Amino acid sequence: MKNKVIADTLKNIPWQKKPKNLKDPVWRYQDNPIIKRDEQKFSNSIFNSAVVPYQDKFAGVFRCDSKSISMDIFVGFSDDGINWEIESDPIEFKGAEPEILKREYRYDPRVTKIGDKYYISWCNGYHGPTIGLAYTTDFKEFYQLENAFLPFNRNGVLFPRKINGKYAMLSRPSDNGHTPFGDIFYSQSPDLEYWGHHRHVMGTYPGDKSAWQSTKIGPGPVPIETEIGWLLIYHGVINTCNGFVYRMGVAILDREQPWQVKYRSKNYILAPQKLYECVGDVPNVVFPCASLVDAATGRIAIYYGCADTVTGLAFTTVDQLIAYAQENPLEA
Repeated sequence: MKNKVIADTLKNIPWQKKPKNLKDPVWRYQDNPIIKRDEQKFSNSIFNSAVVPYQDKFAGVFRCDSKSISMDIFVGFSDDGINWEIESDPIEFKGAEPEILKREYRYDPRVTKIGDKYYISWCNGYHGPTIGLAYTTDFKEFYQLENAFLPFNRNGVLFPRKINGKYAMLSRPSDNGHTPFGDIFYSQSPDLEYWGHHRHVMGTYPGDKSAWQSTKIGPGPVPIETEIGWLLIYHGVINTCNGFVYRMGVAILDREQPWQVKYRSKNYILAPQKLYECVGDVPNVVFPCASLVDAATGRIAIYYGCADTVTGLAFTTVDQLIAYAQENPLEA
């Protein structure tokens, strides 16, 4: 491994070797999807979910839309990161003022471990989409904090450590519908309640040099810290005659000023190609929300939503993603 990862060793990370003769930097788990749409009694779909190491195994927060198409988030556990048991009842949050605790909808969670707490961020409904925040230490009791921003915002992703003494978050301001625009912004907070120092990170790219990310982009899994910078896996969208198409991209952000982009690949790293990615409630979507990384080997397991219906797993390495971003640069 050429690029040092600043994270914990994770020996039991799910893993499959890269297929021979594959030129792409990311490859799919051969038995995808790992979570099917009906693995809860009343689930219509399970997708766009977050996974973290927990007590030598794995825990996660999962988006499960019900058969009434009620959007909520649920706890799940796994011994191997592949086979999951997801609880039947949604997370019940405590702590916040009743007005904030009142639920409109909840979807697309991320989970970030900082210190001894696991912070959950998700798209929370509060007179429109905004970024909900909560924490847990045991995945049994969850304490909700104030929403991070005013509506409208989506895809809030916390960094796994403070930067310059402040909590840091990426997000994508949006509108109240199926947003036809979106750039990635950086914000910081002294206390996880009051957010400011907003900085533009990167935006869509016009023209056909990198058209897959010409309509909107948004942060995906928790950024991975390496010596060269923060490795960011993100989603990009193009609007076609058949609707939006979601693909994955990769960028490298400066470690101390993450709004500064050092490298950004003009080519996507994964796109909807398999049937379960192209056919579903929302066709032609791969949407990354979580990754596991082993600091010793640089191996990465990416969890992603497929066609807003099921959950897939893909693999890569830190070295391959960094090299791909550097060798296929998107010029400003």
